[in-house]
Amino acid sequence: MAAEVRIPSLLRGQVGGSRSIQASGPTVGHALDDIEARFPGFKERVIDPNGTIKQFVSIFINGEDVRYIQSLDTPLQDGDQVSILPAVAGG
Repeated sequence: MAAEVRIPSLLRGQVGGSRSIQASGPTVGHALDDIEARFPGFKERVIDPNGTIKQFVSIFINGEDVRYIQSLDTPLQDGDQVSILPAVAGG
């Protein structure tokens, strides 16, 4: 399954500056593995050492937060749009 993954500006340096890339896999986790295979170091910016989505990162499929679906096991369909959103703080 090929999905479009939208990359936030904070992570674009990890993927050669691209705003979005194509990723393949039956689930969100597999799509992240696909990105990691092409852009080593990307996954550690999104996934913690325990293998779960980092606390201050949200991943959405077609506008729905995967934490409320099946997290990294959320299935992907061809053409799905995945958005990765790291929290940004300031003051």
